Amino acid sequence: MAPTSALGAPSPGAAVVINEVYGGGGNSGATFNRDFIELVNKTTAAVDLSTWSVQYASAAGTSWSTKTNLTGVTIPAGGRVVVGGASGANGAPITADVDGGINLSGSAGKVALVDTQTALPGTTCTDACSDLPQVVDFVGYGTANDWAGAGAAPGTANATSVSRNSTSTNTANNATDFTVGTPTPGAGTPPPPGTPVPKTIAEVQGTGSTSPLVGQNVIVKGVVTAAYPTGGFHGFYLQTQGTGPEPSASGASDGVFVFQSGSSTPLDADAVVGNYVEVTGKVSEFSGLTEVTAAGADIVDAGEDFSPVQALTVPWPITDAGRESLEGMLFQPTGDYTVTNTFGTNQFGEVGLAVGDHPLLQNTEVGAPGSPEAAAVVTDNAKRAVTLDDGASSNFTASSFATSTCGTRPIPCLLNADLTPAYVSNTKPVRVGEAASFSAPVVVDYRFSLWRFQPTAQVVGPDNATSPVSFENTRTAAPDTADINQLGTADLKVASFNVLNYFTDLGDQDPTCLAYYDRDDDGVTVRDGCDRRGAWDAGDLARQTEKEVSAITALDADVVGLMEIENSAKFGHPRDTALAALVAALNAKVGAGTWAFVPSSTDLPSADDQDFITSAIIYQPAKVMRVDRSRALGDQSGPTQAFGNAREPIAQTFKKKTGKADKFLFVVNHFKSKGSAGPFPGDEDTGDGQGASVTSRILQAQALRDWVPGVAAEYGAKAVVMAGDYNSYTMEDPLDVLYRAGYTDVGSTFDPSSYSYSFSGLSGSLDHILVNDHALRMSTGADHWNINSGESVALEYSRYNYHSTDFHQSGPYRSSDHDPVVLGLKAFVQ
Repeated sequence: MAPTSALGAPSPGAAVVINEVYGGGGNSGATFNRDFIELVNKTTAAVDLSTWSVQYASAAGTSWSTKTNLTGVTIPAGGRVVVGGASGANGAPITADVDGGINLSGSAGKVALVDTQTALPGTTCTDACSDLPQVVDFVGYGTANDWAGAGAAPGTANATSVSRNSTSTNTANNATDFTVGTPTPGAGTPPPPGTPVPKTIAEVQGTGSTSPLVGQNVIVKGVVTAAYPTGGFHGFYLQTQGTGPEPSASGASDGVFVFQSGSSTPLDADAVVGNYVEVTGKVSEFSGLTEVTAAGADIVDAGEDFSPVQALTVPWPITDAGRESLEGMLFQPTGDYTVTNTFGTNQFGEVGLAVGDHPLLQNTEVGAPGSPEAAAVVTDNAKRAVTLDDGASSNFTASSFATSTCGTRPIPCLLNADLTPAYVSNTKPVRVGEAASFSAPVVVDYRFSLWRFQPTAQVVGPDNATSPVSFENTRTAAPDTADINQLGTADLKVASFNVLNYFTDLGDQDPTCLAYYDRDDDGVTVRDGCDRRGAWDAGDLARQTEKEVSAITALDADVVGLMEIENSAKFGHPRDTALAALVAALNAKVGAGTWAFVPSSTDLPSADDQDFITSAIIYQPAKVMRVDRSRALGDQSGPTQAFGNAREPIAQTFKKKTGKADKFLFVVNHFKSKGSAGPFPGDEDTGDGQGASVTSRILQAQALRDWVPGVAAEYGAKAVVMAGDYNSYTMEDPLDVLYRAGYTDVGSTFDPSSYSYSFSGLSGSLDHILVNDHALRMSTGADHWNINSGESVALEYSRYNYHSTDFHQSGPYRSSDHDPVVLGLKAFVQ
C-alpha cells in the first residue's frame, strides 16, 4: 500500500508551477520523441529561475540525482518554459526552451521544482520530499509514493501526459489539479484567450452529460464515420482513430458531432466517410448533443497515417450514463430490436425501437395503477427505448400560414410537400411489433431528449436505399383463425371496431369549419370551428369509406360493434343516416343484403343529450337473427350522470339463424376518453397511468354493470358479450369494476401478447370484448387484428397527398387508429 503524504510545501499561491509532465517521449506509440516538463508563470511579473532546478525520482525511488538546472532561465509574466528530457526514435519532434536529459517514466514518477540546484535528500525525506521547504511545486503521478495534496495525479502512457487545465489551476493537490490527456508542450507565452488548444475527442466529451470544454476553442482529429451534406444536419461525426469495438474504460466517448457553420455552403470536401481530418472549432451543446462548430476552412485533411475505427459491438446500455460513453461513436446493434413507435415516422422520419422481442408497453396494461408491476414496466421501458432516425432534421408535415406559399387564402400549407419521409412504405411496411435487423452500423446520437441511432448517411424515402436496417413484414390479410379457433371451430364471430370519426356530413358543407390541408391546399379532414368531424369533402369520404369497407369485409365477423359513427340526428337527419351509408357501401362491395344495421333504440335520450358521435351494430342477416328490439342505456345522460360525457351503451340480442343456438346479448360501449377531465372528483389526471376522467369511466362501468343483467333477463339471453372502446387499458380501475362483476376480457385471455392501440410508443388495449361466464363457455378464441394502430399515420386517409409519394391504398391498413378485436363463439353450449 502506498504511504499517505501530508500536505506538502507546494502552495496554491506559488508563482511558478509544474504545468505538464510527459514521460513517454520516443517510446513505441509516443506522441512526441522527447520527454518534457512544462513550467508556467502564474504571475504578472517575470520570475528569475537561474538558481532553480527541476528534479526527478522514480515512483518509489529515493534518489533525486537526475535533475536539470535552470541556470540563466527567466520565465516571463504568464509565460511557459518547456524543459526537454530524454529522447527516442518515435513521435513528433518538439521545441524545448531548456535542453535537459531527464529520463522520465512513461507511467509513474515524481517531479519536483526546487528553488536550489542541490539534489533533494531522498534518503532522509523518503516519501515526504514534497514537504521540504525548498520544494516550490511537486507532482507525483501514477503509483508514486509521494505527491502534493491528498493524492497522486493519474498514471500516463506513451501517448499521454498529466497536465493542469487551460488556466493552469493550482490547488496544491495533484489528484484534482491534473488530468490525463494528449501532450501539449507550449514554449513561450500562453496563447491569447480563445486560441484553439489541441484536445482529444474524449477530453471534449468528458464523462458527464455535458462537455467540460463548452465555449472553448479546440483542435481535434479523427476519422469521419458519418456525413450529412443534406437534410439539415450539415455536419459529420468524427471518431478517434483506432477506437472500438469496446468503449473506453474512462467512460468518455471517443466520438463527436462536427457542425459546419454556414449552412448555405456545401459540406467541406474533406468531410467524407473514412477520411482522417483535423477540425478547429468551438465546443457547444445542442439539445443535449455535444458538438464542435467549425467553418469549412477549419476542416482539413490531417495528412497522417491513421488506424481505422471499429463499430462498437457492446449491448445497448440501460442507463443514460452508459449511453453517454457511446455518444457520437459508431455502433453495431446486435440482438433483438422491435418496432415500438411509428407515429413520428410521418412527421420526422423516425422509428421508435425497443431492445428485445416486444414493444414498450403501457404500464397499466400489465399492472394495476400504482402497483409494483406497473412501476416495473416504466423502469423496463426506460432501459429498452431508442429511436432510429433518418440522418436529417426535416419536419415533413411542417406548415405555414404564409399567403405567399398558399395562394390567397390564409391556410396552413405544407412546407416540405416535395419530400417523402423515410421508413414509410406499403410494400415494406414498418409496423409496431415488427423485428428490426441491422445490416450496417449506426452512430449513437442524442437530440431533442431522445437517444437515437443515426444512419451514416441520410435515408431518403420512399426507397430507403441507404437504410442500415430492414423490417419484418407482419401484415396479415385477415384475422388469425388459429387464435379465433383455439378451443374449437367457431360457429359465429363477433367483433369490436372503432372507425375513426366516420361522418357523412362533411366539412366543406359548413362555412364555419376549418380544414387540415394537403400539399395542393385542398382540405382533407375537419380541423376545428364546427361540430363535424372526419372527412372534408366527398373525395376524402370516398377514400375513408373504401378503407373501412375493406377492413370490415376482411374482418368477416357476423356481428360488429362500431364506435365513432356520426350521430346524424345532431345534423337534422335520421339518426342512422351515416350508418346506413356505410352499410350500403359494404353491400355494394360484397353483395346486396349481406350486411344490415341495427336501428337506433327508442331508449335513447333526445338528440340534445347525445354526443356528435355514436355507437352502432351491424350484422350479417344470413348468419344471425335479431331477437326483439334494440336497447340503449338512455336514462343516464344528464350533465351530472354517468353518460353525460360519453356515448350511451347500446344492445341487441342475437342468435345463430339456423340450428340449435343460445341467445346472446351484444352490447357496444364507448367510455369517456383519457384526454380531458370530466366533472367528477378524481377526474383530474393523477399521474397513475390512467389519464384523465378515470372517475367518469368508473361510473360508466358501474352503470353498465347494473343495466346489462336486466336487459339480458328480459330477452332470455344467458350469454352476454360486451364490446367496445372502453378507453381503459386492461388492468385499469374501470375494467376492474366489470371483472369483479364476473366478466372476462377475451383479448388478454386468448391473445395476451397482442394489443389494440399504440400511444406515445407504448402498446396496450383500449378496445375490449368482455363476456360473462356463459359466453366464456361459448368462446373459442380471440384475436387482435393489428391493421391500424401500429401502421404509420401516413397511410391514413386523413394524410392523403401530404407527401410527394402517394401512400393511399384501398386496403384495410390504417383504416383507423384502433385495431379490431374478434371473438369466436360456439352457437350452443350445455
